[in-house]
Amino acid sequence: MKENRLLAAALMAVGIICLGWFIKAGIDNFANKDRHVTVKGLAEREVPADKVTWSIGTKVTGNDLPTLYEGINIQTDKIKKFLTQNGLDAKEITVNPPSISDLEAREWGENNKNFRYIISTTITVATNKVDQVNKAIFKQAELLKQGVAIENSDAQYEYASFQQMKPEMMSEAIKNAQKTAEQFAEASNARLGEIQTAGQGQFEIDNRDQNTPYIKKLRVVTTITYSLKD
Repeated sequence: MKENRLLAAALMAVGIICLGWFIKAGIDNFANKDRHVTVKGLAEREVPADKVTWSIGTKVTGNDLPTLYEGINIQTDKIKKFLTQNGLDAKEITVNPPSISDLEAREWGENNKNFRYIISTTITVATNKVDQVNKAIFKQAELLKQGVAIENSDAQYEYASFQQMKPEMMSEAIKNAQKTAEQFAEASNARLGEIQTAGQGQFEIDNRDQNTPYIKKLRVVTTITYSLKD
């Protein structure tokens, strides 16, 4: 009987110790479950644009339609020749069909102009030869000397290779986020735990500045939440 009581007391003591350990572990887990840090990781690049779409608008005015159509064709040919002379391929050049405006047919505005018709068209270049386009843009005054009326000239630059850059920049952004989290954990006398949540990252492409739209600034920002451990 005495031995049974001793065994029962020993088992009870062990049970109390185990219960205490489990309670302590539960309290620690409860206390630590909300310990986390959320950080942002950033990766940036400056790259030259690798695609450009350049639109050149031209027009002629007058009263005789056959003469005007001949004139717009002459101007279009001059623009195409100018582009090919500056290193662009004919297959990269698109000419939109000419459009005509009859000022006398308008129900609004003044009709006291010296001409009745306006025929306009747009020549568009879509190419990856960004340097050649930039050189041609600076030389387009030559068209004015040839009597070509440039109504508008607009170049839109892109960085089409961004998809290939995404994995590398995302990896860099994640590493930068981890460095920031490790510094926070060290300052908090804690250890960095596992990733709890992570965003896919925000990808942005902007012009470096308004004067150099052919230089693009790439930016990736990712948000990651890590657990913290003692």
